[in-house]
Amino acid sequence: MVSEDQTDQENSEQPTVDTEDNIIEGVLEEAIGNDEETETVDKSLEDADLQSELEKANTRADENWEKVLLAKADVENMRRRSQKDVEKAHRFSIEKFAKDMLPVVDSLELGLASAQAASGDVNAIKEGLELTHKQLLDSLEKSGVKQVNPEGESFNPEFHQAISMVPSPEHEPNTVIQVFQKGYNLNDRLLRPAMVIVSQPQAPENTKKIDEQA
Repeated sequence: MVSEDQTDQENSEQPTVDTEDNIIEGVLEEAIGNDEETETVDKSLEDADLQSELEKANTRADENWEKVLLAKADVENMRRRSQKDVEKAHRFSIEKFAKDMLPVVDSLELGLASAQAASGDVNAIKEGLELTHKQLLDSLEKSGVKQVNPEGESFNPEFHQAISMVPSPEHEPNTVIQVFQKGYNLNDRLLRPAMVIVSQPQAPENTKKIDEQA
C-alpha cells in the first residue's frame, strides 16, 4: 500500500510540472507572437521600400521621357534648318558666278554699242572683244572653271578627244598639233575634253620597203 506521505509528495510535484508546462507554453506563444509581429513589420517595411522604389522608377521614367521629347524636338528643328539651308543653296548656288558674269555682259554691251557707232574701226572692236574674252576667262577661273589648251602637249585620252590623226614629221608621235576646240576643267575635274588633232606615228621604213616590193 502507498503511504500518505508518498501520495502527498506526488500531489505536490504535479502542480510544479503543470506550472513549468504553462511557462513553456507561454514562452512559446510569446515567441510565436513576436515572430508574427516581426514578420508583419518586415512585410510593411518591404512594401514601403517597394513603393518607394516604384515611385523613384516612375520619376526617372518621366524624366527620361521628357529628355526623349526634347531630343526629338531638337532633331526636328535641325532637320528643318538643314532643309532650308539646302533649298537656299539650290536657289542661290550660282550667285557668285552670276556676279562675276555681270562685268562681261557690260563689256559685251559696250562693245556692241561701239561696233554700231564705229565707222569701220575694226581694231577698236577687236580690242574690245579681246578685253571681254579675258574678263570672261577670269570670271570662269574665279568660279573654278579653267580653260585647257593642250597644243604642243602629249595626247592624253583622259582630257583630250582626238578628232583626227595626221602625219607630222615635225612633231613626236601622239602630240597635239592643233586644238580644234579648247577643253575646260572644273576644280581639276574634267568639264569638257579638248577636241584636238594628233600627230600620227610614222610607219617603220621596213614596212615601206615591203609595200614597194609588193
